[in-house]
Amino acid sequence: MKFNERLKKLRTDVKETQKALAQAIGVSTYQIIRFEKGEQKPGFDNLWALADHFGVTVDYLMGRTDENRK
Repeated sequence: MKFNERLKKLRTDVKETQKALAQAIGVSTYQIIRFEKGEQKPGFDNLWALADHFGVTVDYLMGRTDENRK
């Protein structure tokens, strides 16, 4: 599964809006939309923030492993 698909699945699994996720990690809603569409990948700081927010590893988010918990 690709990064954008994993991100969207994690967000929808917890019934979180794109706006709420954006606020939680300190980015714009537009950035979350672009991440989920696969138009942009996050930088290191945003990647770490996303992993921490969802309680998963960076490797899981990036599709390097299917083991999703820290």
